[in-house]
Amino acid sequence: MIDFWLAAGLLLLVALAFLLIPVLRGRKAQTEEDRTSLNVALYQERLDELEGQRSAGTLTQEQFDAGRAEAARELLADTEGADIARVSRLGKALPLVAAILVPALGFGMYLHWGASDKVELAREMREQPRSIEEMTARLERAVEAQPESAEGWYFLGRTYMAQDRAADAARAYEQAVKRAGRQPELLGQWAQALYFAAQKRLTPEVKALTEEALKANPNEVTSLGLLGIAGFEDGRYQDAIRYWERLIVQLPADDPSRGALQGGIDKARERLKESGVSVETPAVTAVVGAQLKVRVDLAAALKDKVKPGDSVFVFARAASGPPMPLAVKRMTVADLPVEVSLSDADAMMPQLKLSNFPEVQLVARISRSGNATSGEWIGSSSPLSTGTLEPQRLTIDSPDKK
Repeated sequence: MIDFWLAAGLLLLVALAFLLIPVLRGRKAQTEEDRTSLNVALYQERLDELEGQRSAGTLTQEQFDAGRAEAARELLADTEGADIARVSRLGKALPLVAAILVPALGFGMYLHWGASDKVELAREMREQPRSIEEMTARLERAVEAQPESAEGWYFLGRTYMAQDRAADAARAYEQAVKRAGRQPELLGQWAQALYFAAQKRLTPEVKALTEEALKANPNEVTSLGLLGIAGFEDGRYQDAIRYWERLIVQLPADDPSRGALQGGIDKARERLKESGVSVETPAVTAVVGAQLKVRVDLAAALKDKVKPGDSVFVFARAASGPPMPLAVKRMTVADLPVEVSLSDADAMMPQLKLSNFPEVQLVARISRSGNATSGEWIGSSSPLSTGTLEPQRLTIDSPDKK
């Protein structure tokens, strides 16, 4: 903040200069005016003296005229260069009062409405925190300075969870939900914090939040993991297995969490065997994940406007979420019409899979340049659920305006 106040001080000096320089110039002009007035008074006094001497008969007319001319020359010499036309001026006190009050008023207004705390916080955020406690303090000041920031509350909640402050994390996630809406991912994080804050008890509030999250997104990972933990802790081992098996298929093959989840599943199966309960076989759909089938065709009006070698991209993107494609297949116009299947196996990024989103939009694009993000012709569908089993039809029939 030192450089900020130095810059503010320099600007203040410049502002004061505009106020004080005219005052100093006014003082000089006032001195000149006072000296001119004195010279005029002396000149008038000299004329009165000459007039008295002439009346007394001690001066002749010629001597009187010579004396008056001499006095006039002395007056002109004394007032040479002076601004004798100055007859009025502004009050001298006003600029001085303004020079004092304006900086004080500006400083007070800045302290009340300014954002020095946000400037300092932004500076701190650019620096690497030395400890998680320091990071927590920064995030707390961030949400205090910007209480409407959903991201700030979310990251504060994550930091509280890393410090085993589940109750504080629950309050932070609640604030994030109020500002960002009831997104499944946020609901899952909120439920998890409440679960651990309640000493690992599946309270009605926790259950309601997880049900709401899974209704919006059946594959919301935090809710699945939490319900698996709750089932295992409560001795509901079959529920734990079911939720953890749904979760494990959402994770990338190299995710280290898969090993821990599989270990939990194996332990739950052992507990079931020890109690003489048969283990249910997981449904195939839990392993396959989301899968959409679509038949892509070309409108008859466009068949003469495209070339057989033009690239065709068929992809699915989230109806509400990131704009990048979730699953993509590539072919050429010569392959049309064609039936394709889009699934989690076609994901461009492991963390962005079809099964992670409740609704998607199917798109088919023709691109002569081979660019998947822009082309000449396009066809798209209305939003549909990722759990849709019926084959979809998609016709490329419109100019690509993107």
